[in-house]
Amino acid sequence: MRDTGGEGDEVDKDCKSEKDQNWIPRIIKKRVCTTFVEDSFSNGALCQCGGARDAHASVALGDYFSTAIVNHWDSAQHSSEYPTDAFGELQFAGASKRHSYFLRLSWDTPPSMIYTLMTAHWGLPAPNLVVSVVGGEGRTKVKTWVREVLRQGLVKASQSTGAWILTAGMREGVGRCVGEAVRDHAAAASSVSLSKVVALGIAPWGLVHNRQQLVNPQGSFPAKYYVQNTSRDSCCLDNNYQAFLLVDDGSVERRGGERGFRTKLEDYISHQRTGIRGSGSIDIPVLCMLVSGEASMLERVDLSLKNSMPWLVLAGSGGLADFLGDVLDNLSSAPVVQSSNEGNGEASSNVDLKDRVAERVKKHFPSEAESEKLVERALSIYQNRDFITIYHGEHEAPNDFDTVLLKALVGASKQRASVDASPYNEELKLAVTWNRVDIAKSELFNGNIHWKYEDLEDPMTDALINNKPQFVRLFTENGLNILDYLTYGRLESLYRSVADGTVLYQLLQRHLVERLGTATAVPTSNLQDKVASEVLSGPGMEISLFEVAGVLELLIGDVCQPFYYDALGLEQLSSKRRALRRASKLLRGGCGYREKRCLYPWASLFIWAVLQNRSNMATFFWEMAGESVLSALSGCKMLRELSKLEGETETKLSMKELAQKFENLAHDVFSSCYRSNESRSFTLLIRKSPVWGGTTCLQMGMGADARLFFSHDGVQSLLSQIWWGDMKRNTEVWKLLLTFFCPVLCYTNLISFRKQDEYQQEQEEKSNEDWLGRDSDSLYGTTIFSFSDIKHIEADEQGSHSPRTATIKGIPHSRRPPKRPFIVSRLRQFWFAPVTSFLGNVLMFFLFLLLFAYVLLVDFKPPPPSGPAITEYVLYFWVFTIVCEEIRQTFLGMMAWRQRIRVYIQDLWNKCDLTALTLFIIGLICRMFEWSYEFGREVLCVDFMVFTLRLIHIFAIHKQLGPKIIIVGKMIKDIFFFLFFLGVWLMAYGVANQALLYSYDPSLDRIFRRVFYRPYLHIFGQIPVEEMDVGKTWDMACTDNMTLIQNGEEPCRVVYSNWLVVILLVVYLLVTNILLINLLIAMFSNTFSEVQANSDIYWKFQRYNLIVEYHSRPSLAPPFIIFSHINLFIKRNIRKVPSIKIHHFALQLTGKAANRLMTWETIQKEDFLTAQNKIQKSSDSERLKRMSVKVDGVVKHLTESRDFDHRLRTLENEMEYCSNALSWIVDTLAQSSTFKPPRPPPTLRDVVPSSSSSA
Repeated sequence: MRDTGGEGDEVDKDCKSEKDQNWIPRIIKKRVCTTFVEDSFSNGALCQCGGARDAHASVALGDYFSTAIVNHWDSAQHSSEYPTDAFGELQFAGASKRHSYFLRLSWDTPPSMIYTLMTAHWGLPAPNLVVSVVGGEGRTKVKTWVREVLRQGLVKASQSTGAWILTAGMREGVGRCVGEAVRDHAAAASSVSLSKVVALGIAPWGLVHNRQQLVNPQGSFPAKYYVQNTSRDSCCLDNNYQAFLLVDDGSVERRGGERGFRTKLEDYISHQRTGIRGSGSIDIPVLCMLVSGEASMLERVDLSLKNSMPWLVLAGSGGLADFLGDVLDNLSSAPVVQSSNEGNGEASSNVDLKDRVAERVKKHFPSEAESEKLVERALSIYQNRDFITIYHGEHEAPNDFDTVLLKALVGASKQRASVDASPYNEELKLAVTWNRVDIAKSELFNGNIHWKYEDLEDPMTDALINNKPQFVRLFTENGLNILDYLTYGRLESLYRSVADGTVLYQLLQRHLVERLGTATAVPTSNLQDKVASEVLSGPGMEISLFEVAGVLELLIGDVCQPFYYDALGLEQLSSKRRALRRASKLLRGGCGYREKRCLYPWASLFIWAVLQNRSNMATFFWEMAGESVLSALSGCKMLRELSKLEGETETKLSMKELAQKFENLAHDVFSSCYRSNESRSFTLLIRKSPVWGGTTCLQMGMGADARLFFSHDGVQSLLSQIWWGDMKRNTEVWKLLLTFFCPVLCYTNLISFRKQDEYQQEQEEKSNEDWLGRDSDSLYGTTIFSFSDIKHIEADEQGSHSPRTATIKGIPHSRRPPKRPFIVSRLRQFWFAPVTSFLGNVLMFFLFLLLFAYVLLVDFKPPPPSGPAITEYVLYFWVFTIVCEEIRQTFLGMMAWRQRIRVYIQDLWNKCDLTALTLFIIGLICRMFEWSYEFGREVLCVDFMVFTLRLIHIFAIHKQLGPKIIIVGKMIKDIFFFLFFLGVWLMAYGVANQALLYSYDPSLDRIFRRVFYRPYLHIFGQIPVEEMDVGKTWDMACTDNMTLIQNGEEPCRVVYSNWLVVILLVVYLLVTNILLINLLIAMFSNTFSEVQANSDIYWKFQRYNLIVEYHSRPSLAPPFIIFSHINLFIKRNIRKVPSIKIHHFALQLTGKAANRLMTWETIQKEDFLTAQNKIQKSSDSERLKRMSVKVDGVVKHLTESRDFDHRLRTLENEMEYCSNALSWIVDTLAQSSTFKPPRPPPTLRDVVPSSSSSA
């Protein structure tokens, strides 16, 4: 059932449905009676099929031989098949806009074909449970408690499990009750409910009222179905059902024609798998529920039981249900009857059981003539009584009906299970299928059952694929080892189960096509069809870890090394093309890696859940995975990148919300770490992660655009430490400037430096307090932020210890170079600080702009040989050093050169630098030639503006000016929207004004100026009134001569339409200066308010980029930076000394240090989660929830006590009867003369005094 939108959408959907279902008449058939078999009770007017004589075709009426010898009409013999003429969509007039699906089909149609039609073409969700409600048909009044069981029990339980409910689907009896219950629960359920009940009506075609409204040989899309007097029971179809299968056996106004097909359909569904595309661990459970019922349904029950179909009988609902309840409850102690004719040894007991069944048949069905057949059927049913569950609804609460359904199915499955199978496996699989973790906890994981890994393996896969995080948590807490479970092969199978149509599925298929070498030959629209045809078979033709690695590289490849390359053996390949060829060759082979354990199982499952936007599942895996802060930031980045690719608005919004949730988690966990230990939290930020491709928290946070995380005081404190180097952070700027111009002052006390020995001693004391008795490797929390000292120990980076451990506790490493003299070390401490590099670059950039301006204004000489001047050559060399620095930034690093270029281009200010340098090179080339000299000078003038705008980036470090830069950038975006409206109005006014003022003016220059430029100046008050108002005197000489006008003379103004020009000018100024300008001001105000409210967060976020840039830069600024470049070239290419700065604050921890840092982070995360759980439990909603559970428990105990009271009264009655019987026996024996007892009968004594006597 679906909702229809506008008329256009509805027409499109109807056309699509008609196109998709035009094959139905060629395959699906209907039944038509072709032989008239006279009904003896109708005096020849009716056939035994229920149709009138006139309604039969001539071939039927003419078959006199058949009518003569046939006494009983049979559908298989006396009806013929024709293409169905009733199918499509059904709209109930006056009920709702929802459409239901319907189909008229023959009773012998294969059920597999119908099930595929319902799930694949009608779009009905595959069921996790099928409940077939049998009985209660006709106008029999349904009891009140049965209605409550259907409403509060069956439909509510079906909603929680995602079930199909099968009834007759008509507005009578039980079918009407089920329809109303489904309607009420659908209205009360949320729009995002996980499961949906599908009500499916299976009715005999000949019994449906107004069925001729559904007939259309081409199909109805939709068919209008009118129902009259809906308040009374009738055989009309119920509008609360999603689909109708109208089974046709050729009869008219006869019940029971659909029973055979319904039984076959139930049996077929029971052999299909649950879950997404049949990925579940069990077959779809099917349960038949008997409500009331007639005696003729005994055959239907018997046939289903022989197929091992479980039944739930509502004893007390009347009819057949009461009969079966009476037989099974009261005859359970009788021996099982194998047949009606057994040996003489058991003849008496069998006859006794048969007689007792016959008595109950007469009791419940006194008017039935064929009682012997009923007795035989009842005995056959009694033989399979283990598949039947009796439910006494009058004495049990309907709220626990889902538990009743589960126990009924489990009881039947235990009868079918093998001897070696665990008796609880089926119950667990059913609980997983229905997503009822509460039942699993109370019944299966209460400590009484020892679960093996093999028992939990398939349910775990089912829970993962079908998004059931509570069961995943339950299994991991009760014996499932994730290290044994998650192999690379199973991880690939999880990715293959991704739902079609999602962004992840499309990305995986795109990379799969690329690996298969068909990317260029497959159009985008036919991509999925092409891939589907290729993936069906063959080695290496399905999704593998290589495709997953490609998707992850697309999402987070700018900050991480490739994932899963080590498992595929591709870690040594830097070229993507070579990796692609190697992977294709590997996947066509044995793929032995699939049997290996996944190296980081929780992180891999976390990535899998995040890529599918599964919030609860991803949150649980994040809790289980290590490196909490980095994992949360990674999830944030992946989701934000995915949201850019997602087309659906609702999914995009949910991705952004989940990304923000992970950013908040990263911020909160890091807050807990920072409060615990400041230095360790700093190490946490810059530690390279082996799990996440060698990235750090700072790099991932920057890539994820995690402004909230960067605004944390701990992150900013680390950045400040890095920014100031070994200088104290409270150093005034004027002292820096003075020392910059007079470096000798760094040896005085003008600038305060942190003493390394005192700093190490302080860290040692902190570490000793926390890690008393540990070795020096345990002091991983000690972080040295003297980055000049890192340069001392570059060679140690290649060893087994990190730069941090080399100076912990003041113990020098054996490979550390000798200590430099004070003069050298102090100078390095000052010049190698990023703040000094920044200050030098700012001052030198100002000098560069002054030199550039001087060249353009004063010393810009003609082309060679007259020029350029010496100052211009200095300018060229300066720009050359800037180009060298840009090349160093672009091509020096740990990432692949394509990745480095992509990261470089993504930065806005790098684009500004490229633009400035490109314009300078163009201007330089052009100014060297006489013919392009002026053009080159113009380009250089524009380039000077671009270089000057580069100053804006320098001010990003300032706390007040930094956010203003962001405001300006956002306001520029607002201006573009404003210019669109302004351009439309300006062009409309300009063209009309020019045409009214001048009847003829062929000069394009004047037209452009007066159509666009002059109206634009009107906005700023420059209005040439003398020209526009003919009442004013205009000194401009003009002419009306066409020849002179064509030669460029000024045309005279048109006088008679000048009044309209003045009116247009007034309207134009009113709209532009009042309406549009105020609109722009309002947009600016809104932007300013939004950014200013979060100005601190914006500034702290953009501050990181500037600190990274100047930390990685050489200490000297252009043009002197050329010396640094020469030094770097010698060290890297000749001396082969590795670089440290390219790692961007990256710290490699191994061994005990890495393990203890991860343990400490995990402890902080657990403390945070514990605090969050306490807060959540103390909330009002949780208190109300716990109170509700307690009240439900009390009500349940009260119900059980009433049941005990009822049983006690029954026992008292039985005891009283036994007492009376014994008294009668004693009296009889006492009066008898044949038996003389040796002593008198015992007398009754009060063992416990009564309440009256005690009173």
